[in-house]
Amino acid sequence: MAPVLVGLGETLWAAFGILQALGRYSFSLAAWHRLFELPGLITSLRLSLVSGFGATFLSLILALSGSAWVYQNSQKKSFLSQLKPFVKPILVPILAAPHAAIAIGLAFLLAPSGWLARLFSPWLTAWELPPNLATVQDLWGLSLLFGLVIKELPFLWLVILVALKQIDVSRQLTLAQSMGYSHTSAWCRVIAPQLYQLIRLPVLVVLVYSLSTVDMAQMLGPNNPPTLALATMRWYNDTNLQLLLPASAAAVLLGILIAVSILLWELGVHMVIHLNKVLIQARGRGQSVGDASKLRVVTSTLTGVLTTALTITVILGLLSLVVLAVWSMTWRWSFPDALPTSWSFSYWLQLTTHVPLALKHSLIMAFFSSGLALTLSIAWLEVQDRYGGHLYRLTLWFIYLPLLVPQIAFLYGLKVGFLRLGLNGSMVTVIWAHLLFVFPYTMLSLVDSWRALDQRYLHVASSLGRSWWHCFWRIKLSLLIRPLLLAWAIGVAVSISQYLPTLMIGAGRVESLTTEAVSLASGADRRLVGVYGLLQALVPLLAYTVALLLPRLMALKKQENY
Repeated sequence: MAPVLVGLGETLWAAFGILQALGRYSFSLAAWHRLFELPGLITSLRLSLVSGFGATFLSLILALSGSAWVYQNSQKKSFLSQLKPFVKPILVPILAAPHAAIAIGLAFLLAPSGWLARLFSPWLTAWELPPNLATVQDLWGLSLLFGLVIKELPFLWLVILVALKQIDVSRQLTLAQSMGYSHTSAWCRVIAPQLYQLIRLPVLVVLVYSLSTVDMAQMLGPNNPPTLALATMRWYNDTNLQLLLPASAAAVLLGILIAVSILLWELGVHMVIHLNKVLIQARGRGQSVGDASKLRVVTSTLTGVLTTALTITVILGLLSLVVLAVWSMTWRWSFPDALPTSWSFSYWLQLTTHVPLALKHSLIMAFFSSGLALTLSIAWLEVQDRYGGHLYRLTLWFIYLPLLVPQIAFLYGLKVGFLRLGLNGSMVTVIWAHLLFVFPYTMLSLVDSWRALDQRYLHVASSLGRSWWHCFWRIKLSLLIRPLLLAWAIGVAVSISQYLPTLMIGAGRVESLTTEAVSLASGADRRLVGVYGLLQALVPLLAYTVALLLPRLMALKKQENY
C-alpha cells in the first residue's frame, strides 16, 4: 500500500506544478490547462471508456454464460457438451499467455494480411492482395476491445468456476427448476446475484486494467489519438521535458476516471440486482402461455448467440497463440497463401547458441518475484491464522490496491523516488516493482486452498507432541504443495506480462520479453516478433506444467518408497 501512495503522491505533486527536476517549486494549474489544450483528449477518453466498459461487460457476460453451460445437465449429447471436462485445460494456455503475446497473435490474425484473410482468400473473398480495411487499430478501438475480451474471458471464467464451489449450485438449480424456472432463468435470478458477491474484486481488476492498459492499446488500439493511458505514456516519454507536467495531470485524470468508473459499475450492478428482485416479487413464475413461449424463444436465441460468441472468442484466443508459432518458423509466406511456402528454424536455432538478454532478464525477474511473493503470501496467511484471521477482509483491499489503481498513475512517482535514491534502472528495483503486482495474484490464488485445509491434521500432530514448526513445514506445506506451486506459476505468468513496471522502473535498461516484443511489434520482422511472442507464452505455460506435474511425481515417489 505504501509504495502506491508514495507513487501517487509524487504524481500529484507534478500534476499541480511541483517538479524539482524542472525547477518547479510552486503550486500551479498550468499542467491541467495544457492537458485540456492537447488535441484528441476527448477522443482518448471515449476510447478508454468504450474499450474498458465494453471489454469488462462482454467478458463477464460470456464467462457467466460459459459457467452456466458447464453446470447445465442436458439430455442432448453434442460435441460441445463433451468438451465440458476439458474447459480448464483449454483456457489455461490463453490465461498463461501475457497480454502482449495475445495482442501480437491477434494482430497477426485480424490484420488485412493476417492469417484469417489468408485462410479465406482468394477462394471466398477473391482477394489477391491485402484489402484496404482497418481491421486492427481501428478508430473506435473495437480490435482493442476484442483483444481484451479474449484475454480477460479465461481469467473471469476460471475465477467464476472456483467461486461456484462455495455455492451449492446443483441443489439450488434443481430446487428452482422444480418451481417452474428454466435453467437460464434460475441461473440469472438465483445463482448470478450470489456469485457476483464472490467475484466483485476480480471483476473490478479487469475493469481497471481494461481502462488503463498500455501494451495492448499500443498494438491493437488506434494510434492518433490513442487511449488516455497510451497517450499519457507517450507524453511521459516525449523528448520535450515540459510535457512531464501535463503527463502527470493526465495520469491523475486517468485515476479519477477509473474511480468514477468503478462507482458507476457498482451502481449499475446494484440496479440490476434490485431490478431482478423486483421482477421476482412482481411476476414470479406467473406468466401466460403466450408470454412463456415468447420468453423461451428470446432465451433460446440469446443462448445461441452467447454460445457462438463464446466459442469464437476461445478459438481466436487459441489461434492467436498458434499463429505466433507459425510465424516463428516461417521463412517465406506470401499473401494469399494459407500456409508458409517455406519454413525455417533459424531463429530458434540461434537460441541454442545465444540466449537473448531479454529472456535471461525475464526468467530472473519472474522466478525471484514469484518466489518472494509466494514466501510473503505464506507468511501473511500463517500470521493471520495464528493471530488475526478476522482482519482478512480489511487487508484484502490493501492487497488489491496496486491492481485497482492504474499503473501509470503511480509508477512515474515511484520512478522519481528511485531516482532520488539512485536506484532507478537496476534489476533489483524492477523485481521489487514486479512484486507489487505478483504478490496480490499469488496471495489471492492461494488463500482459498489455505483456508480449506482440514485443521484436524495439525491438531493431531500437535497432540502427539510435534512442534509448531514441524506441523507447519512437514504437514501443512506438504498438504498444500499443489496450490503452492500453482500460486507460484501464476506469479511467474504475472511477472512475465509486466510491461509498464519493467519499462518505467527499469528506465529502458532492463530488457524483458514483453518490452522487446512490444517494441518489435511496431514494424520489425514478423518472424522475430513471433519468436518473442511465443517465448512470452511458453515460459508461463512451462511454469504451469511444472506446477501440475511435480506434485504427481512427488506422490508417485512416496508410493514407491512405501
